Amino acid sequence: MYQTNHHSQIRREITQEKMKLWISLEEHQDALELIMSKYRKQMLQLLQGRKGEDAEPVLKVHQANSLEIESQIDRICEMGEVMRKAIQVDDDQFFKVQEKLAQLELENKELRELLSISKESFEVGREDLPDCEA
Repeated sequence: MYQTNHHSQIRREITQEKMKLWISLEEHQDALELIMSKYRKQMLQLLQGRKGEDAEPVLKVHQANSLEIESQIDRICEMGEVMRKAIQVDDDQFFKVQEKLAQLELENKELRELLSISKESFEVGREDLPDCEA
């Protein structure tokens, strides 16, 4: 009973940790999307206020910044993939532990049954012995 409760508690803790990781990842992605949206809006406003030749330096800066932001987005996506893999490993490990626990519980039950049978046969054997009263 204790093992089952402890096992359930570990599962709940793992689930809570997964939820925190997903929320954190989603918050990062939302923040990046907001930054990109504001950046695009500012760049559009800047370009609309300039003539063709004046826009060239702004476009170069925009390209450089876009590459940097794309790189950050790629890193966040990589972090998300690492988190997904870590969660999968946690799940796999959890199921292995769960399987081992079930196996040990079954072995324990079988050993208890064997012990019970052994005790019964020992008691029956003692009853068959003649009493030695002098």
